[in-house]
Amino acid sequence: MAGAGKHEVWNGNSASLGAEGGQMLATVRDRYGDADVLHQARIERPLVKDNEVLVRVHAAGLDRGTWHLMTGRPYVMRLFLGLRRPRNPVSGLDLAGTVAAVGRSVTRFKVGEEVFGFGNGSFAEYATAREDKLALKPAGLTFEEAAVVPVSAVTALQGLRDAGRVQAGQKVLVTGASGGVGSYAVQLAKAFGADVTGVSSTSKMDLVRSLGADYVIDYSREDFAAGSRHYDLILDFAGNPALSRLRRALTATGTAVVGGGEHGGNVTGMGRQLRALALSPFVSQRLAMFAARQRAVDLEEIAGLIDAGKVTPCLDRTFPLEQAEEAMRYLVAGKARGKVAITVWAPQ
Repeated sequence: MAGAGKHEVWNGNSASLGAEGGQMLATVRDRYGDADVLHQARIERPLVKDNEVLVRVHAAGLDRGTWHLMTGRPYVMRLFLGLRRPRNPVSGLDLAGTVAAVGRSVTRFKVGEEVFGFGNGSFAEYATAREDKLALKPAGLTFEEAAVVPVSAVTALQGLRDAGRVQAGQKVLVTGASGGVGSYAVQLAKAFGADVTGVSSTSKMDLVRSLGADYVIDYSREDFAAGSRHYDLILDFAGNPALSRLRRALTATGTAVVGGGEHGGNVTGMGRQLRALALSPFVSQRLAMFAARQRAVDLEEIAGLIDAGKVTPCLDRTFPLEQAEEAMRYLVAGKARGKVAITVWAPQ
């Protein structure tokens, strides 16, 4: 591959230098911290490995995972990201864009195709992504809409289908139903044939209803665990309810899938999940945890549901790349109704 200052990419079996030179604009951070660590910089384009695709990023999604990577919390993440500072300075996970180049062993994509998926630093004009973490972009979506799908929708899908083992006719409760994962979980649960109740704030109840929820609970006025209604499956990614509350809301043999890391402690971020895993063998209910996996097959399944009109990205706002810091503050403040996107490059 090319040395520093050059950017060599592979297209089939032949190597060529990138047509626009080796520099790109990106939102970066050189230390862990809150949104004020984010800033704009011109940096070298990433080198493409044999199993990777170089994507010309049109839009990037913003999610809590990106916040965790920015803050370096929970601290256990730093074992993989860099102990004192991030090894990869570019923020962002979700992306949607156009294939600019492909690695030597890539067979699923060609230059010029529109893709979406999981990238390595998507708040930039170019980002690399493994071939098995990308899928063709649904034709009916804008790049901004496609960019807010991967992390949240795949997490919701795997939480319901794999960890939750959702079945048609079940009563399903989704906490944080107006958020990133929650907005997809409501729609996916309905697509699986479930009877869905969403929990949200007063101001976002209308959004949750529009997503297809059969019932909506205002958490400021009603405790979902205090009523007579019990649920076969609870998908909890809001990060707040105690396990005892979740169990009170479940049927005798119901399942609670516990996720989210904002309230799981600064060390591992998985305090509630680990307690749930330890308790589950001793109760009739099943308390499950899982770590979402970045897989093209799940992106393709979600793309099929989008094409069929069963799932629609809930895009609240878009921000230009130079306002990524403001976008992060908007997300952390809890203002987002669904998802937030970063527009990186718009075709002329």
